[in-house]
Amino acid sequence: MIRIAKEIDPQKLAELKKKINDSEYLNLAIASIAHTLTKEIAEETGAVHG
Repeated sequence: MIRIAKEIDPQKLAELKKKINDSEYLNLAIASIAHTLTKEIAEETGAVHG
């Protein structure tokens, strides 16, 4: 299968560059990912009650 790249949106790219350098944004994003993964792992292993 041939994969075709999407066009680059300069405005979106600039926004993402700002976010990657914002420690508060990164901390929130990492915490959100960790929470989601922990919840999914707990559900898969049956550790969640309720």
